[in-house]
Amino acid sequence: MRATAQAAARSAPVPIRVVDGLADALPAGDGEFDAAVTALVLCTVPDQQVALAEIRRVLRPGGQVRFLEHVRADQPGALRRAQKIADATVWPLLLGGCRTSRDTVAAITAAGFALDCLDRFSFPPNGPASPASPHVRGAATLPVGGTP
Repeated sequence: MRATAQAAARSAPVPIRVVDGLADALPAGDGEFDAAVTALVLCTVPDQQVALAEIRRVLRPGGQVRFLEHVRADQPGALRRAQKIADATVWPLLLGGCRTSRDTVAAITAAGFALDCLDRFSFPPNGPASPASPHVRGAATLPVGGTP
């Protein structure tokens, strides 16, 4: 995904800088960025709240985080149970620490971001459901005056 982001940054109509870093220690000063993007990463970070607090720290007030993540199934039922079982067994071991049952949207709002838009969908759209099928994409803004 980094290569795709770097290629897109080169042709963007505004200056974009793609930076290397760890989610819990981003290499930037307070309020240095206008926007942040997460793509299939908030499932694997050791602590979502720490990562989101770090994103909040580096964003300027009014800055936006855009996200594409697989998440906990929206409705209770068989898929949500399968996610919990997967997370408690081999899924994180085989897939880089991925946790399929995280409520990432709730974590984003708990971190102080105000949701601007949210689209829930299954991926692949026509394939069989797996613990990683439920996805969200959206945007959330860091309020100018503090909390949303």
